[in-house]
Amino acid sequence: MKSQPPLPDRRSRFAAEARAERPDVALLCLLIGREADASLDEAGLDAAQIELDRLAGMLPFGLTSPRAWATALADLLGTRLGFRGSPGEYGRLEASLLHEVLRRRRGLPILLSVLWTEVARRAGAPVYGVALPGHFVVGLGAPEEPDERVLVDPYAGGGLLTRQDTETLVTGATGAPLEPSMLSPAEPLHVVVRILNNIRAWASTRPERGDVALWAVELSLLLPSHPARLRYERAQLLVRRGDFLAGAAEMDEYAEVVAAVEPSTAEAIRHKARAARAMLN
Repeated sequence: MKSQPPLPDRRSRFAAEARAERPDVALLCLLIGREADASLDEAGLDAAQIELDRLAGMLPFGLTSPRAWATALADLLGTRLGFRGSPGEYGRLEASLLHEVLRRRRGLPILLSVLWTEVARRAGAPVYGVALPGHFVVGLGAPEEPDERVLVDPYAGGGLLTRQDTETLVTGATGAPLEPSMLSPAEPLHVVVRILNNIRAWASTRPERGDVALWAVELSLLLPSHPARLRYERAQLLVRRGDFLAGAAEMDEYAEVVAAVEPSTAEAIRHKARAARAMLN
């Protein structure tokens, strides 16, 4: 396999942070934002982190119970500052970018949940993200003590979720019942994968935003674990953007990966690679 070109500095930083023992979700989200917004420089990254610290400092001292934390977060972030979601956010790329969510106080459930957890964590709360199917929320309290745990929905301004509310969210998204495993703390890189998947889904319905689709795939490929098929997705994007040789080379490399288990698929991909090269003739 041919050697890959060196990564830009911002990509190297993203890859290094993704492989850290304890990945910084806020930093990874901000580095995703830097791909979308060329004006987000180092000072902008620092300013966003400082703002998260400032918001944490606005929470009252002496909170102990999960419900008290939930109430204080909802009062500050949801009511006083107006962080919440709306249906229109699903059509905005900015709703998946943490620095823009901080600025606009609007976003998708997962980005609002990242904001909630980062603010609460800085203030010392026992907090974690909960990756329900179709709707990300926040848990407060010890995960191993479900009777004491509280779930809140940042998209709805931090409203408390009853067991029935949670079951309704899951059933509405999947048609299946709520399983206890769905309430486990989300791993940091799972959060990042889900955000990048949202961005790829946003770009997939907008052919003119192939640039966004490409960088979202390329960041996904920098994560320690990713589906091999992402390489084929990247190859297709390169061809669509007119980089026929690079796209064809990527297709050939992916065909080698799948040839042992899916020879017919590998041959079909090689055919597409030849067709991509023919576009230069």
